[in-house]
Amino acid sequence: MDPIRWTGKSLEILDQTLLPDRVEWIECRSYDQVAEAIVNMRVRGAPLIGIVAAYGVCLAALGYSGPREEEMAYIQEAITTLANTRPTAVNLFWSLERMRQVLQGHTAQDGQELASRLIQEANRIWQEDLEASRRMGELGADLLPPRCRVLTHCNAGALATSGYGTALGVIRAGFRKGKIQRVFADETRPLLQGARLTAWELSEDGIPVTVITDGAACHLMGLGQVDVVIVGADRVAANGDVANKIGTYGLAVAAHYHQLPFYVVCPLSTIDLATGCGQDITIEQRDEGEVRAIGNKLLVAPKAGVYNPAFDVTPAHLITAIITERGVAKPPYEVSLAGLMQKRPGESAGERIG
Repeated sequence: MDPIRWTGKSLEILDQTLLPDRVEWIECRSYDQVAEAIVNMRVRGAPLIGIVAAYGVCLAALGYSGPREEEMAYIQEAITTLANTRPTAVNLFWSLERMRQVLQGHTAQDGQELASRLIQEANRIWQEDLEASRRMGELGADLLPPRCRVLTHCNAGALATSGYGTALGVIRAGFRKGKIQRVFADETRPLLQGARLTAWELSEDGIPVTVITDGAACHLMGLGQVDVVIVGADRVAANGDVANKIGTYGLAVAAHYHQLPFYVVCPLSTIDLATGCGQDITIEQRDEGEVRAIGNKLLVAPKAGVYNPAFDVTPAHLITAIITERGVAKPPYEVSLAGLMQKRPGESAGERIG
């Protein structure tokens, strides 16, 4: 399930704002078209935003037709524009930094066009994320009890990554191993990524899924219908605090009360050791129109105010473990996350740290 397609000259993006009603692709031929798609959440999910932004830089290089001495500045301007699209997902900045390093390391005398080098790096970022997702899936599946019922929030699947998923990658791997009985997907207001995207993905894969309202999750836990909660992440601070889609914090509190394991699944590119704790994470504030209406249907009284943060921060002490492609981090996260970031790629991916 590929959410994007690179043609060599353009980036085709599956418009996630139209799912599941319509499956339509957008062709982006310039970096500003890519930036618009990110801002308006036609493409979304922390790992995928990073991948898409990398190809946006490639499009800037391919589309430049001015003086050679100004090319580097033009591409740098594209990187700056793409970096300003969404402030919370650290994968965006991680990916753009890799593209910036390619740009800075390029010389006109090295015999290879700059665009070609940038495309190679974007391809690597995409492939690395796919491999990481599959490894996280296997590691996470090993933690699941038999015949479990999983609750997830928002969409951390193929549509949010390179095509497999973080939280849904664990669910896919667990279902393949016969460990998952059913998945409960929060609808995830206000943009309904759970109802529209997660339910669509899992249904397409033949995985039993039931959509619930966000407010029903705690009730379901109280009935004993949930065995484990699995979510993705947009940024993980050095102390293990996690920024994820708004509503995640409440799920973690409810899971803690009901003594349920609460797992966060994310690639290393989501871990930001430069950010000490959750209070230091910038939380994106979205347009109030996302809450006021669905389509043309007004939902909120016109004179009422609207507060629409895109994310919240779950404190580290509510998180059972953080599953990455290099291993499973457990408390104390200041130690375990730093250890994972320092491990060499050749070391055991199944090692538990913490």
